[in-house]
Amino acid sequence: MLRALAVDDERPALEELLYLLRADPRVRSAEGANDATGALRRIGRALEAGPDGEDAIDVVFLDIHMAGLTGLDVARLLSGFARPPHLVFVTAHEGFAVQAFDLKAVDYVLKPVRRERLAEAVRRVCDQAARTATPAGAAEAGAGAPGAVGAGPYLVPARPAAPEQIAVELGGVTRFVAVADIAYAEAQGDYARLHTATGSHLVRIPLSTLEERWAPRGFVRIHRRHLVSLDRIDELRMDAGAVTVRVGSAELSVSRRHARELRDLLLRRARG
Repeated sequence: MLRALAVDDERPALEELLYLLRADPRVRSAEGANDATGALRRIGRALEAGPDGEDAIDVVFLDIHMAGLTGLDVARLLSGFARPPHLVFVTAHEGFAVQAFDLKAVDYVLKPVRRERLAEAVRRVCDQAARTATPAGAAEAGAGAPGAVGAGPYLVPARPAAPEQIAVELGGVTRFVAVADIAYAEAQGDYARLHTATGSHLVRIPLSTLEERWAPRGFVRIHRRHLVSLDRIDELRMDAGAVTVRVGSAELSVSRRHARELRDLLLRRARG
């Protein structure tokens, strides 16, 4: 069962969150903090106590916009510890999801918080806790072993990095789309529409940001409107000076300034 800390500087929101958490049978205890400073003090005691100590905390439900330090500031501070508590952001603002998941958040819940949505977040934390749990005695057995990180009671074996995912919101539910499943992204103002084999998802991220972030994963800009995974290009066609690529059932235009670079990239990949 989870020991939770809820952090929100708005008293009604904090009380509602604590009420919902305490009503969940998977939550052993739920404490509240009304600012980031108080939360950090409480988390500090938990880290000193260790995961099995009386003051331990398993998960922090964290608002983003607070006076003083923000929830993102708290998450960045906690990321420096070998074994911090799991994080779930609870916020009225959907625009920080990418930063939140970059900081290893387990979930991102939008206000007003619905009981069933919070229950889903608790389930995800329980699943994550089960995956990362270290068997008894693993710390002693793994001391000094290659691939181990941390020290003392926080020693855990290093794990392979999980596939990169991007969070998308649909009807108040956060879903996770693997970047490897995305064939191309299409600019729509300050948003981008991500196209996969099963559908499309709108995210509040500019295409230029995705271009920079996904370049190491083989995504290239072919047009001011389109960013494409090289692995998903089935055909490059040149017809009377116009250049297009076929990505699944979609045919996308390639701008003149990107055409030569794209052709060279595809030829180099084909040659191995």
